[in-house]
Parts: sequence; C-alpha cells; structure tokens
Amino acid sequence: MARRPLPSILSSRPSLARGRDIARTAADGATDVLHPVITIARGMRRQAAWAGGWWGRTPKDRRAPALLLAAAAVVIVVMMPYGPILGAVALMASAAWMGRDRSAPAAAGAQADAETARLQSMYEALVPYLSAAGDPAPLYAHDGAWQKAFSSYEFQDGRLTHLHLRYPAYFTDGEADSRARVEQLLHAKAGRGREYRFDWNEEENHLTFVALPPLATDIAAQRFVTSPGETVLGFTDADSVQRTVPVTAGAETRDVPPVVWRGGARSTEPHLLALGQPGTGTTSLLRSIALQALVHGDIVVVDGGGAGEYAFLSGRPGVLAVEDGLLGASATLEWAAHETERRLIAVNRARQSGNPVADDVRRPLWILVDRPTALTQLAAAEGRPDPQLLLDVPLRHGRTANVSVAVVDQLDATETLAPVVIAQTRARVVLGPLAPEHVAAVLGAPPRTTPAAHVPAGRGYARLGTGPVLRLQVPATPDPFDEDAPESERVAVLAQAPGTPEPEPILGAGLSGESGTEPDLATAPAQEQESPEPVVLRKDAVVRSVADLELG
Repeated sequence: MARRPLPSILSSRPSLARGRDIARTAADGATDVLHPVITIARGMRRQAAWAGGWWGRTPKDRRAPALLLAAAAVVIVVMMPYGPILGAVALMASAAWMGRDRSAPAAAGAQADAETARLQSMYEALVPYLSAAGDPAPLYAHDGAWQKAFSSYEFQDGRLTHLHLRYPAYFTDGEADSRARVEQLLHAKAGRGREYRFDWNEEENHLTFVALPPLATDIAAQRFVTSPGETVLGFTDADSVQRTVPVTAGAETRDVPPVVWRGGARSTEPHLLALGQPGTGTTSLLRSIALQALVHGDIVVVDGGGAGEYAFLSGRPGVLAVEDGLLGASATLEWAAHETERRLIAVNRARQSGNPVADDVRRPLWILVDRPTALTQLAAAEGRPDPQLLLDVPLRHGRTANVSVAVVDQLDATETLAPVVIAQTRARVVLGPLAPEHVAAVLGAPPRTTPAAHVPAGRGYARLGTGPVLRLQVPATPDPFDEDAPESERVAVLAQAPGTPEPEPILGAGLSGESGTEPDLATAPAQEQESPEPVVLRKDAVVRSVADLELG
C-alpha cells in the first residue's frame, strides 16, 4: 500500500521557509535603514580604541597637561554660539569617516596578496646580499617582514614599477661589484624585458628602483626650438633634463625632453664623438646634426664610407663641400685646418684692436666626418698621411674660432681613431645594444639603467662632458634617396634641407686662369698684406683647387 503525502496544511516546512525569508528580508532592510547608525557606531568604537591606545603610549608626566588641554577645548566649544551642536556634528562626521567600510573587492584582495607575495620573495632574495652574521638587529633576515625594509612601492598591471628600499650601513655600496649584484637580482625578480634605473643614495643608505617607459621612436627630423649653437641630439627621460621642446609626431604635437649639445665659444664640449655598430643610427645622427647646423652656420661633410649617404646636401646653401674620396676628403680637411687658423688670426686681431669680430668669423662652421678610420686605411695603403691628423687644429682651437667637429665611426674601429680625436671630443654618444662595461668604456661612466631588451635604430646613451649618462633616442633622419625608408620620414628630411641644390662651381675658379676668367683679386695674398681687414676666401674654390693639384 503506497503512502500518500500529507496535506500541505499539515506540514510546517513551507511556513518555516517563508519565515526565514521574511526574517532575512527584514534584517537586510534594517541593515540598509540603520547603515548610517552602524557606521557611526563602528567609527566611535574605533575612535575610542585609538584614544585608549594613545593614552597608553603617552608618558605619565604628559597626561595631566593633555587632560587640561582637552578640558579647555571642551569649555571653549561649549561657550561658543552653537558650539555644542557644531561639536556633536564634527564628532559624528569624524566617526562616520573612521567607521566607513574599508573592505576591498575580492579581486583587489587577490591582487594585493599577489603583490605582497612578490615583495616578500624579493625581500628574501636580498637577505644573502644585505645581511651580516654579526648583526644583532638585522634589517634583512630569513622569515623577516619586508615592510620594515621597503618604504614605498608601486605596481602597474601586476608588475613592479617602483621600489624604494633601505639597506644597512655596512653594505659596501661604494663598490661597483656589490651594486651590480643587487641590481642584477632586482632586475631578475622584477621581470626582464624592461629598462630599470637604480638611484643609490649612499648618504642615507637608500636605493630607488624605477621601471622606465620606452623612449619615443615616432619623432622624425624637423625644426626644433633651440637657440643658435644648440643641437638636439635626441630625446631622453623627462626627469633627466630640465627642459622640453615641442615636437610633431604624426598628427599630434607634444613636449618631449631633449638632449641638447651646445657648441661655440662658450661651450665646454664643442666637439662630438659618436660610435656604434652598422645599422644603429650613427649616420642618421650626423644627418640630423647637419640639418640643424645649416640653420645658423656652414657645414663641411666628409663621408669616409663613400656610400653617398649625404649626396642630398651637395650644392645646397651653407654646404661648403661634400666629399667621399680620399683626395677630396684630405683637401677638405686641410682647408678646414687653414680656415680655423684664419679665424684665430682674425679673432686675435679684432681683440687687439678693440673691433668687433667679422661676420664670417662669427658664423659657425661645422666639420662633420663619417668613418674617418676608413680614410685612414686607404691613406696607409697608398702611402699618404693620415687625414685624421688634419683635424688637430680644428679640434684643439675650434672653440675659439667658432668651429665644431662631429665625428662618427663604427665601434670596432676605435683602435684606429687618432689620439687627438679621442682626447678632444668630450661630448660622447654610443648607439646600439651594448653591455654596461662597453658603454662605460666609451662614455667614461656606466649607465644607471639596465640594458634594453629591444633596441631600435638610433637608441643608445649620451654623455656631455662630465655630466650624467642619459638614455638617448635619435630622431629618425634617413637618407631621402633610400627607397627602403618610410616615405614620411624621407619627405621630412628633404623639407629641412635649405633651398635647392646650386650648380657645381668651376674647378679652380678664382685661383687660376684655367677657366678663362680673371682671378679673383679678393683672394690674392698681396691684398691681405695691404689691408688689415680679415680676408674672405672662396671656400669651395680653395677645396677643389687643392684637389686638382694633388690629382695633377
């Protein structure tokens, strides 16, 4: 015989379920209605706990003055108009602020736990490097707390971007090897693939560890806002320099921090040396310098590689010569040496007579040399003098004569560079993926950042004199005749080139009668003896005439 269920009216289960639902709904409604009261009560409880803790920490000799001061404050509030009401409102407001719900969402809690685990792991990894066996109260110890060593930190997308830590005073922070071990460890624990900068504060035993954003690579050649004599080598981090320049990148205009190289008579680093492997952007750097120099001065370009990377400059206003052969390059550098001597004589005469310096002497002259070591090898094969020796006078006396020299070459050819080039070039640039010790060998100081994972063309480091080592990204300045370069960048380079190319001058014009014209009397040596004024030579004629004499 089958059992039949009891009638629902005789069962108490539905009524119990309905009762529980009603009680839960009533509790939720009461919680919503009484939420301000609950918050204020929780805040007053926290205020009472804070006051009790403060009273326990206060020394006994200071408790009586504190009570007297609190009683005086209460009396003042009571005697003020509407004082008790305002005091009660302020007390309830502070209690509501302290009693607010501070619980984070579950996702945020999980993320905080992951960040805490990452910091604890980094702290334990630093224990063998920043602790000693005889320390009675070690700052770094196994199973220790990272909160006492790490004062501040920041995470972005789950990755550590900033860390400020303290280390014991006995740590040998003055030794490069000790620093390198700690930096390598932090680099590995924070995650490879990014550049990090380490700022050591030896006076206060602090280390600041920052993840640097990548430098902008979308800036092409353009007219930069600079003063005469200033050249923008590239762009760096915002906190490394104290100025910015507006640049146009695509369709937007923004301010970026530049690395500015100053030349001229008031410069302490009037000459530049840039080194790098093929394809790292040294030739683009020299083209960028040439385009900026043509705004206020004249340039002489010597292309030792002979690849025609500067052919677009030939014949343009302000371009005195563009040579890529051994004979033409030697003649051009020889003229540059004589021009530097002429300017020195003119400056000396003007200072002795109290007259202003002539305009042609005040106008800057830039000697741009690409791969001089290739010319040195050709000269040695043909038994000719080293063309680099002709740079001795411009390098040593160019600052007074307003002559600046920029030399770029390959990194593996540094042994062939003339000693005078290495000694007189105090502004240095190194481009390409290099180890820190290689950067230190070129710039004289190691970089403060870890090597980059991806190095685009034009990326490297720069150091002006004895200044800090700065990250550098050279603006994109390709050869406008290079079909593989982006069209927008080639158009930008041609837009910065001054004027249109002028026709090539007649060889030897102004110095001999071979061209069928009378010699230019303004360049005759006899007139220089008759007039004390500085003599203005026809530079292009002198360069090509000397080349003709050598060819003959």
